[in-house]
Amino acid sequence: MEFTVGGRLEVRITHADVGKRVSVRRRYEGGAPGAVFTDTVGVLTSWDAGVLRITPKDGQGVHIAESSLVAGKVVPPAPARRSGPAATFAELTRATARAWQPVESEALGDWRLRAAGGFTRRANSVLPLGDPGMPVADALAHARRWYAERALPAYLQAGTGTADSQEALCAELEENGWRREVSAEVRIAALAPLGDRDADVSRVLLGRTPDTGWLERYHRAGADSAPMLHVLCAGPSVWFATVPGADPAGAPAAIGRCVVDGRWAGFSAVEVAPEYRRRGLAGAVMTALARTALEEGASAAWLQVEEENAGARALYDRMGFVTHHRYHHFRSA
Repeated sequence: MEFTVGGRLEVRITHADVGKRVSVRRRYEGGAPGAVFTDTVGVLTSWDAGVLRITPKDGQGVHIAESSLVAGKVVPPAPARRSGPAATFAELTRATARAWQPVESEALGDWRLRAAGGFTRRANSVLPLGDPGMPVADALAHARRWYAERALPAYLQAGTGTADSQEALCAELEENGWRREVSAEVRIAALAPLGDRDADVSRVLLGRTPDTGWLERYHRAGADSAPMLHVLCAGPSVWFATVPGADPAGAPAAIGRCVVDGRWAGFSAVEVAPEYRRRGLAGAVMTALARTALEEGASAAWLQVEEENAGARALYDRMGFVTHHRYHHFRSA
């Protein structure tokens, strides 16, 4: 990271740069011996009373004392991905939302309040895509009341890490007492290479609804069945994949789900029983679903994976998926 001009470190950001992506270097007193400086890259979301707030792509705001700065500059937006289909944050977020639809929803300006009896944070959180039609603090208070009426915790989903994402909103959420609970990556890939993979799909069974076996393998099967089935089955064109186990009467060896929506095919619920792992079943499920999506006219793929799921992330790396952005669920205190 280059900060010098003529061999000198310079702070070349001002209060006027709030809202821009910046890179700063500061003195760090709490590190190991010799660790004098630390660097931070993210959106400058505020600069008040001698303290800068920078929100990096992980969504966790960093507070930096102005007096600790030794260098800083405005930097270009996050570089374009070298692979994967082109997509804006808003387009992809809307596609992912259509693939995981709540039981109940209500518009709040350009925000949408979503509820599904508590089945997953994604279906029980505010989706903000624009102006709520009132000050953000008032919108958040309205959301708290709306979820309280349904005996649900108030969550809001916000994205970071791409040109048109929501770092400023993440900072405002924290200022209003909301705290991040979980983060995930939204990954994308071209669909044709997934369908072209040399995978044994002969055992993969496809259907339009999840049968008893599919639900038995699904790791969220203990949830209230009515909201769960609504969320799983809603979407433009939903497919379920099953690989039977050695015992046809038992739970399947592997399952998966895909929602085809225009050019997008969204993959979820790809799960393999522990005793059947490392046999290529996850790849076979995704290849079979990809081929079906290609037949329906899709050309691009997306999926969501929690940042802590190292095994799944490694699998999707091998399949050619790249991170488009991250999303975070913030919970009201």
